[in-house]
Amino acid sequence: MPRPDLLNPLFKSLKSMKGVGPQLGALFAKFFGAPDGQDAVVLDVLMHMPSGVIDRRAQNGVAYAPVGSIATLKLHIDEHIVPPRNSRAPLRIKAHDETGEITLSFFGARGGWVEKQLPIGEIRYVSGEIGFFGREKQMTHPDYIVEPEKLSSLPMVEPVYPLTHGLSSRALRKVIASALDLVPIIPEWTGKDRRTIMNWPGFSEALHHIHAPQRPTEGDIVSPSRMRLAYDEYLAGQLALSLIRETMVKSSGIARQVTEEITQKVEAALPFALTDGQRLAISDIREDLERPTRMSRLLQGDVGSGKTVVALMAMAMVAEDGGQSALMAPTELLASQHFRTLQPLAEMAGLKVVLMTGKMPAAEKRAALAGLADGSITIAVGTHALFQSGVEFEDLGLTVVDEQHRFGVHQRLALSEKGHKTDLLVMTATPIPRTLVLTHFGDMDVSVLREKPAGRQPIDTATLPISEYERVVGRLASRLAEGAQAYWVCPLVEESEVLDVVAAEDRFADLKNSFGDRVELVHGRMSAAAKQEAMARFSSGEAQILVATTVIEVGVDVPNATIIIIEHAERFGLAQLHQLRGRVGRGSARSACLLLYSEPLSETARQRLEAIRKTDDGFEIAEKDLELRGQGDLLGTRQSGMPGYRIAVPDVHKHLLEMAHDDARAALERNPGLKGPEGEALRALLYIFRKDLAIPLIKAG
Repeated sequence: MPRPDLLNPLFKSLKSMKGVGPQLGALFAKFFGAPDGQDAVVLDVLMHMPSGVIDRRAQNGVAYAPVGSIATLKLHIDEHIVPPRNSRAPLRIKAHDETGEITLSFFGARGGWVEKQLPIGEIRYVSGEIGFFGREKQMTHPDYIVEPEKLSSLPMVEPVYPLTHGLSSRALRKVIASALDLVPIIPEWTGKDRRTIMNWPGFSEALHHIHAPQRPTEGDIVSPSRMRLAYDEYLAGQLALSLIRETMVKSSGIARQVTEEITQKVEAALPFALTDGQRLAISDIREDLERPTRMSRLLQGDVGSGKTVVALMAMAMVAEDGGQSALMAPTELLASQHFRTLQPLAEMAGLKVVLMTGKMPAAEKRAALAGLADGSITIAVGTHALFQSGVEFEDLGLTVVDEQHRFGVHQRLALSEKGHKTDLLVMTATPIPRTLVLTHFGDMDVSVLREKPAGRQPIDTATLPISEYERVVGRLASRLAEGAQAYWVCPLVEESEVLDVVAAEDRFADLKNSFGDRVELVHGRMSAAAKQEAMARFSSGEAQILVATTVIEVGVDVPNATIIIIEHAERFGLAQLHQLRGRVGRGSARSACLLLYSEPLSETARQRLEAIRKTDDGFEIAEKDLELRGQGDLLGTRQSGMPGYRIAVPDVHKHLLEMAHDDARAALERNPGLKGPEGEALRALLYIFRKDLAIPLIKAG
């Protein structure tokens, strides 16, 4: 899928433009995030949206220009008042118009340039903010000074852009003006009916309205031009994800023969009955596996909804047809947890499971590799190391990836090349609002687990200020005496000079003074062996308190732990608090979550704590998190492989996403190979708005 030649002007280096030398070119490359060693291109500045506009159209005269407003004045220059040498006083220019007098002030003006621009007796147009000094109006450092015959060069409606250190707004606007002249005539990718109904301009016209507006409303965030470009960006993203989906499933898969011989044994080994949600997800997966195309499915479920059991049933189905499976987790801690959950159930059903870690003894590793290569081991559990060279499967039929939001689009494409016609099931314990499912996982089918297995107890959630620490420790002591176990979560590993936060190591030392050897510590900087040892002591009940950072956020499963205390809860995101709370309530006993916070609380932090206190519905919490934080960081765009939007603002434009999703699917149904004029227009759309995804698509297709 080569880039259409007509787009070449948009992919010219900014260094080729007049006024952009090596220094400014390097600044642009860094500012726009160009890959190492590459230049920013013309398209980068055109996609850089204004954050607002300055309206300079008011020309009502000095007397009628309100203080604090932006005004453009036609002034007669009367007098230069030059400050004494070495004085900090400004150079003052006295001027007037038909309605009144004003002073133009310039601090640090040297070299006579101000006097040359504003010669006594001449008429000049000046534009800037009206201030007040003493009893008279003044304008300090006007933004523009122009001669009457050059008034047309003064932008009456001026876009304001986000900048970086060393980049002036004037230099950026000059480059953008030149870039607008390079926009080619591009075939239209948005249907005429859609444009008519929405009253949208063409692509080039929309760019001109935003970057060179004649009226302030033309480039507004809800203007037809900005709406059109936001839709285009969504459409390109949805088109790219649909193409990735095609890439992942186009090589025909294997239609598996599901006999239920092993799955029935797994279900019989379960200590609980499957929920309706689990049965529905298993049914979805079975249908996928029995088709001759490759499965690409996202399984999202709330904390404790039983995703791992669904994954095991999927792996059992593949085993019934003679295939192997691999379950990949983001950390060794989580991989070990999955192994402990899966191994007894799998072995009761006759499936052999192995845990692959970086710390395996050489003899164990050799045996595991041999078992995977000859097919005697059915399921491998581990981190991404499972897919490094040297690990060979006899017949890898299914890859299960946990914590999908840390594993993005590019990795999904790479993973689809592993194995022979391998099916893909990915799981996340982060409930994801529909808008984010479309944005990040539009290339996948989706199954959702909303119920929790029977017997799971509700979790009592309360908030307390950190000043109640002694009272909390006293209450904790009485619960430990009754045999309870507790997590104590802190946001940092070591004490910080910047943040006034009690770190995990300091809290561990404090609690050890009170509870002795009953306290253990686990955090991400510890060795894997030390973490496993601490977790083993806590899992066995030998330790009653586990002080931890968010390393326990997912996957840690100790049913006897019924208390979690989250210190400095105001520093955690809503989804993170929900994940952490999900470490308790996993057994039959009633559980409690205590959120300790530092005062004063910001309004956003207060809303977060109130939301987590009022509900344990992860999907409701996810929607609230999206409302409070916006889309950009809800999943962590860096981990997800989907960069943030440059044009679309999800809070404002999210209604366009469903529209773009439907239009992208319809376009590919009409033209699966992106052929002919419509195909060229859609390829142009991809390269303009999602060049990051267009590149891997070329390689894949």
